[in-house]
Amino acid sequence: MPEYVCRLCPRQCGALRTEEKGEGFCGMPALPVIARAGLHHWEEPCISGARGAGTVFFSGCVLGCVYCQNGSISRERFGRAVSAGRLREIFEELVAQGAHNIDLVSPTPYVPTILEALEEPLPVPVVWNTGGYERVETLRRLEGKVQVWLPDMKYADSALAAKYSGAADYFETASAAIREMVRQTGNYVMEDGLLKRGVLIRHLLLPGALENTKRVLDWAAETFRPGQVLFSLMAQYTPQPGAEGLLARAITGGEYRAALAYMENLGIADGYCQERTSARAEYTPDFDLTGV
Repeated sequence: MPEYVCRLCPRQCGALRTEEKGEGFCGMPALPVIARAGLHHWEEPCISGARGAGTVFFSGCVLGCVYCQNGSISRERFGRAVSAGRLREIFEELVAQGAHNIDLVSPTPYVPTILEALEEPLPVPVVWNTGGYERVETLRRLEGKVQVWLPDMKYADSALAAKYSGAADYFETASAAIREMVRQTGNYVMEDGLLKRGVLIRHLLLPGALENTKRVLDWAAETFRPGQVLFSLMAQYTPQPGAEGLLARAITGGEYRAALAYMENLGIADGYCQERTSARAEYTPDFDLTGV
């Protein structure tokens, strides 16, 4: 793979990417760095199913969320670099293990190599599991290669996005990206309880940020018709070591109930509401190079 100047993500930092060296915001090389690849049972039921999603956890991230539960790979960049050929082998090994899909977690820094690995279609859907902070131009390069989009919509509040993720332009960027995802897939398609095609939007309720959640829910209800997308309201926020202020606590029962009631009143019924009991550290997988 030749070196190139990277403008894959909305930051467009122009970093020089080579096979072994990365610069710029994510700091990652051109070859994919992977921390774990295996069957994962903690995604939404329509993704994990009975056998699990074939999840590939990539290192590095285009966001800088201070509360990230995967900090060892998103910020510390732990993992092993693999070639496009090895990446394809990992996909095929996961399919052989019974994976319902290939679930690519935080894959954006590695689009060129992923496209090479997906040159031949897989027998299961490809899931693009992302923080939502994506360039529309980059997503268009993936058209026809990704069947299921699994983006976050973290913020409708630009001040909160700047404070917690270093991305004041998050809302306008993510909303445009999600509309592009829906354009590519059309209305979601379920077969035997599994999402085969479409968009599932996630939103993580943060402590003290109920108004942000309400604004995200307002946007979803105003933008998409029933049957067009799925929505997942997540309650798994877990305070990370060194967390300060509001982020030092979990969400309260009152915040959780208020968010559920608001979602119900808006008529958002296609999707999932995660229980507060999911806010447990053991649900974060071990990043130990399994399957790499």
